Amino acid sequence: MQVLAALNERAREIFRQIVESYLTNGEPVGSRNLARILPMALSPASIRNVMADLEHSGLIYAPHASAGRLPTEQGLRFFVDAMLELGDVGRDEQARIEAQMRAAASGHTFDSALAEASTLLSGISRGAGVVLTTKTNVHLKHIEFVRLDPARALVVLVSDDGSVENRLLDLPPGLPASALQEASNYLNARLQGRTLGTLRAEIESGRQAMKRELDVITERLVDAGLAVSVGPSDARQLIVRGQANLLDDLRAAEDLERIRLLFNDLETQKDVIELLSRAEGGEGVRIFIGSENKLFSLSGSSMIAAPFRDGAQKIVGVVGVIGPTRLNYARIVPMVDYTARVVSGLLDRSKR
Repeated sequence: MQVLAALNERAREIFRQIVESYLTNGEPVGSRNLARILPMALSPASIRNVMADLEHSGLIYAPHASAGRLPTEQGLRFFVDAMLELGDVGRDEQARIEAQMRAAASGHTFDSALAEASTLLSGISRGAGVVLTTKTNVHLKHIEFVRLDPARALVVLVSDDGSVENRLLDLPPGLPASALQEASNYLNARLQGRTLGTLRAEIESGRQAMKRELDVITERLVDAGLAVSVGPSDARQLIVRGQANLLDDLRAAEDLERIRLLFNDLETQKDVIELLSRAEGGEGVRIFIGSENKLFSLSGSSMIAAPFRDGAQKIVGVVGVIGPTRLNYARIVPMVDYTARVVSGLLDRSKR
């Protein structure tokens, strides 16, 4: 904001036009072209003087000696933080996003809805749509406790999509066989396609009712089974759609090299997951630009991401877009935010 205050009206307008030209076509813009499109009458010489000041401030640079100017990564960050005017998600677009997401969630699995979210964002942005989530978002069909020996049991989780996951559970000494069946019955009566996260939240909120229905030992077994089956928070799932979009509109050999490096970044899922996890720490949309993060330090890419929540309002994942730094931030930021809210709504309804 101090930088913004230091810029007079014409400097702000010239800087805005340089950035918006870059976001539109990726090309440097010179003083003569700026003189034609600026809403104020300025000579090319006056514009060059202002551009020199903006370059000295680190907001723009000349890619070649005789070229026009492009925004630096610092300039893009300044524009996004202080000058970006966000668009709205139109009613038709809202209806389309909601309809496609609901159809994917009801006709298949919640994972299908997440894949649809990444596909939608890829199509909107012409970049790569990404979703990070945890296995706690899988909708369950059946839970069963199977005793292996006096001290151990298997927790068998069957998902709506037919996948099966087994996890070991230590049993308290002297646990009667009936407690395993009783715990299974108690949980299965409450599943109804819920996710592990929403099931755990619901049982916790109904703790007093559970105490009335179950004895102390079976109650502990239910808690232990949920703790094991919900599992560690690092059980992460990354969905990426639309990488081929990044090959569109390549303008030079350096663009192809940048995309090659970005593909390498996307294949290194651990680093992508780490970056997306940072977006879980905020309330709204996060924007990461170029070398601000180590993942994109070579490819010069950007990511726009927003967290989504389950029925208990716990952040359980992130949706976003990865693409070149000249993403259409004004359009994509509200789209990512709206898509995240639609995903949250689907998760909330799944709890009911």
